[in-house]
Amino acid sequence: MLKRTLLASAMATSLIAPALADDIRETACKTTQECQAEADKIRGVIVRDATSGLAKAQDQFYWMNRINMASTIMLIEEKIIPPQLVRPIAEGVNFAIVQATQPGGKRPSDVLQLERIISEKSGPEATLVHTGRSRQDMYAAIRTMQLRREVLDFGDALMKTRALILDIAGKHAETFVPAYTNGVQAQPVSYGHYLMAYADSFARDAQRLRDLYPRLNLSPMGTAVLANSSWPLNRERLADLLGFDGLVVNSYDSGQIISMDVPLEAAGIAGSVALRIGSLLQDIHVQYHQTRPWLLLEEGSTYTSSSMPQKRNPGVIMTARAKASDVAASLQTILLRLHNITPGMTDYKATYADARTFVRGVEMLQSFEGVLKALRIHGPRGLEELENDWTTSMELAETLQRLHGVPFRVGHSFASAIVDHARANNLLPKAFPYADAVRIYVGSAQKYKQADTKLPLDEKTFRTTLSPEDMVRTRVGIGGPQPAEVRRMIAAAQKALESDRTWLAERDTKLLAAEAKLNNEFRKYLAN
Repeated sequence: MLKRTLLASAMATSLIAPALADDIRETACKTTQECQAEADKIRGVIVRDATSGLAKAQDQFYWMNRINMASTIMLIEEKIIPPQLVRPIAEGVNFAIVQATQPGGKRPSDVLQLERIISEKSGPEATLVHTGRSRQDMYAAIRTMQLRREVLDFGDALMKTRALILDIAGKHAETFVPAYTNGVQAQPVSYGHYLMAYADSFARDAQRLRDLYPRLNLSPMGTAVLANSSWPLNRERLADLLGFDGLVVNSYDSGQIISMDVPLEAAGIAGSVALRIGSLLQDIHVQYHQTRPWLLLEEGSTYTSSSMPQKRNPGVIMTARAKASDVAASLQTILLRLHNITPGMTDYKATYADARTFVRGVEMLQSFEGVLKALRIHGPRGLEELENDWTTSMELAETLQRLHGVPFRVGHSFASAIVDHARANNLLPKAFPYADAVRIYVGSAQKYKQADTKLPLDEKTFRTTLSPEDMVRTRVGIGGPQPAEVRRMIAAAQKALESDRTWLAERDTKLLAAEAKLNNEFRKYLAN
């Protein structure tokens, strides 16, 4: 029999092999390590309607039971539950959990239905577990705990994507390709340099998640409907037992207001990722307009047209783009449902879940990984694309200024005239006649009233200056496309990624430690 945690033992028989559950005092995980092992088993289950197997297991029924356990402990410690009712109430809460694993067991999603199961076991006195609380603070807590799980799952998926991008970038620090501005080939870079721009942007999203989490992981428990109660509840104790880092202090805010801004902030991060994934995918996809693209997809990630045998449609790209669009659309759903609404209504409070923002977000990242894994970069074809255009013309102007003091505007005029002449005569950079360059320079120098009209570049320097590969290799300064700088940026990005991994692991470990602590604290009252 699979050993079970209280958290995961009875959540869904589709996730865990069906079997009769043992009593919690025997099977609930007792240490953070045990909880980690059980969570790992569940987290890895493939699901389509949750960010992870663990998120699916932690449904509303699960969290209501965890809240009941924490409430029981706190109420006993505050002497609100009298000594003679400690064992019966604890047994009733435990019974509600265990019965759900048995054939015909009930898994209600409403507080009162769950309370009825506890009362049938332990009598009406068991309703003391509901002292000082309401559906309002319970559901607010549940939504927050589910959102924090989804945010952490999304962060984990984002880190996997970042790691893959860094790996590909490292292999292509010297693969030279065109970069575009305004939809037109602009200058040469390396593909590694290009990918690092996106890797750094996704690292900013990871930082946004880290900045969000302290505002997200705050407990609304113990505030009842919105104005607290007459019972002296220990809100800090409830927060600690449920893995929160602190409290939403204002009782009205905790149940009615924070569910507007924090979930929207969280969803905005997923939307931010989606926008740039869409941008990168569009850049890849546009290659398929060419007859000889330098970005290809391996066979198996494309599919053949039903009527045109020559076509290889980029299915993985289209799927990932659609999922990115779904994430962006879900953000609009959240915004519209939050807009212009009276506080306290239910329709905005679980909008992120209804919109499936993070479920779609994890699917998007996984699909995007599929594109990256299928991507085949053809370096020689990328270089050929560069050599078929004049992306190094700016380098002519800079070289004249840097080596010979020629004013930049003179050099710019010279380079522009060369491009005009080349395009009019179908000349490529490698084949451009040096004699024509000498002649064109005279006109540019005279235009700006330069006394010396002789081109100061010899033919070898002229040819080298027009080389896309040489242009990339000779860049200087922080953040440039030169291979050494790209490798330095990759190393720095790897360190940032490791820091984010550590942060995420610490958050998970803290939640698992809270799980073990709650199990152990609750177990004491079953043993009395």
